[in-house]
Amino acid sequence: MSKVHPPPSAAIDPDPSRSWLRRAWPLVRAHKWMFGTALVTSGASTLVAVQVPKVIQEALDNSVVADRVPLSHYVWWLVALTVIMLVVGYLSKQLLFRAAARIEYDLRNMVYAHLTGLSFPFYDRVQSGQLISRANSDIRTVQMYLGFAPYLLVQCGVSLVAFVYMLAINVPLAVMAMLPMPLFYVASKRMQRSMFPVSWLIQARLADVATVVDENVNGVRVVKSFAAERNQLSLLQKAATRVRWAYVKDADLRARWTPLVQNLPSVSMAIVLLYGGHLVIEGSLGIGAIVAFSSYLLMLQVPFRVLGKLITFGQRASAAAKRLYEVLDEKPEIVDAPGALELTGARGDVEFKDVRFGYGDGPDVLDGFSLRLRGGETVALVGRTGSGKSTVARLLPRFYDVREGAVIVDGHDVRELALHSLRDAVGIVLDEPFLFSASVRDNIAYGRPDSGIADIERVARLAGAHGFIGELSEGYDTVIGERGYTLSGGQRQRIAIARTLLVNPPVLVLDDATSAIDVQVEQEIHAGLRTLFSGRTTLIIAHRPSTISLADRVVLLDGGRVVADGTHTELLASTPLYAEVLAQADERVKELEGTGR
Repeated sequence: MSKVHPPPSAAIDPDPSRSWLRRAWPLVRAHKWMFGTALVTSGASTLVAVQVPKVIQEALDNSVVADRVPLSHYVWWLVALTVIMLVVGYLSKQLLFRAAARIEYDLRNMVYAHLTGLSFPFYDRVQSGQLISRANSDIRTVQMYLGFAPYLLVQCGVSLVAFVYMLAINVPLAVMAMLPMPLFYVASKRMQRSMFPVSWLIQARLADVATVVDENVNGVRVVKSFAAERNQLSLLQKAATRVRWAYVKDADLRARWTPLVQNLPSVSMAIVLLYGGHLVIEGSLGIGAIVAFSSYLLMLQVPFRVLGKLITFGQRASAAAKRLYEVLDEKPEIVDAPGALELTGARGDVEFKDVRFGYGDGPDVLDGFSLRLRGGETVALVGRTGSGKSTVARLLPRFYDVREGAVIVDGHDVRELALHSLRDAVGIVLDEPFLFSASVRDNIAYGRPDSGIADIERVARLAGAHGFIGELSEGYDTVIGERGYTLSGGQRQRIAIARTLLVNPPVLVLDDATSAIDVQVEQEIHAGLRTLFSGRTTLIIAHRPSTISLADRVVLLDGGRVVADGTHTELLASTPLYAEVLAQADERVKELEGTGR
């Protein structure tokens, strides 16, 4: 049994009008105790660090210049302060890294859960590489900023404490040291405005690269079969060049603004040396004081250098977060209606009633399609390529909603039924089944992970898969390659059939599910399927007469509607189009067999 992991601790604020940080705040707040403790310990470390210049000042004034206190006294103080900073710093970093990891966990789970809830129309229009990029690099960028920006800001708080100590030493000198700060503020704001568009561009173009790579990895067999490696490499180079341009532009902006932002405090150092040195020469300021003052000024410089990087990183995080929010703000189109009914004890009575449907804004694929499948009946749906057969299979479990008409199961419009109960009742085996990079056992038991090996072997035998599985290196424990490409097309289809049969749905749809299986093996599978079809409503989308022979009746689809309905023999005798469709399918099968599929 798979381990149950905790859900995300919080969700983002759903209000799109708020800033990205305001929307992300619930994620940080969910870990407030860990985050708060990390920031408090970090602040404590900062306060301890600020004491070091003061100890050095007193050591110089009382031990080196006046020789009133043994120097070892201050040495031990410095050792003690160092130990405290080490311990507190360790606790701070430990808690901070844990909090950041938990934020990343929440983000990843939140995005994945949202993606699994989105409807098929969303995936029809969005590239998978874009989603992979947002679910990886964008999440990482946001997590790094949310996790470490507060820590860096606390560290920047050392500047305020240091400035207080500077005022305690000499007010005019402290004020003069801060004269360049307004210029720093103006420069940082201009840097922020100029870098955001480029940061967005970088994230978007990285996603383009991820899309090219994803398509080439998944379609490597097509690429190699057409010897198109050079063309694909050229596509990748173009995408990479666009990324390089964005990175160069980003580097140009950082080269223009970062040195100014980071080095403005050096002007303060020059002022301190000029005016502070004059005070020392006049005797109104001690050597220890000017050394401590210079140390505090150095502490001021570190936050300003950090702020420059923080601004840059913040713009990238902002761009990444907004790209993530584009996905998280996407609403699923296929959802449960208020008060949706649970489909329990399904009889398998299915009806398509005057259905009109098309994908997106495209033309109608089905136009006035009507079909009734009585409970326990097996119906074969036949038609030319593009006639809408697979579309019928997708409408039954409500992967899409019809434009007009209705799909009815057991007297209920599928839009009135709870999605999970409807899809539990309808099992689908596609002509191009997807298998996971897991063992054969896990792939078959995907719908029922707790199934025992006896049940898994039973359905594998019914699907004609037990024989070849036994010949694999580790039998049912053999891990198959990505998408199951270490198996033949027919072997993948047989595992997919077994996977669906294990769930034992009252309504079964076979969408050309044996198209890659040779006729001899198909006959063996049919023997098992005939037993399973008993008492189960089955819709078979097929072209082969051997598969069609499993059906009680045959329905011919053309132009998005039913044009003939009867037995195989009746349609051959009365409908020339039916014989033509079968002849075309037979030619296609011969072509596939000739290619060695």
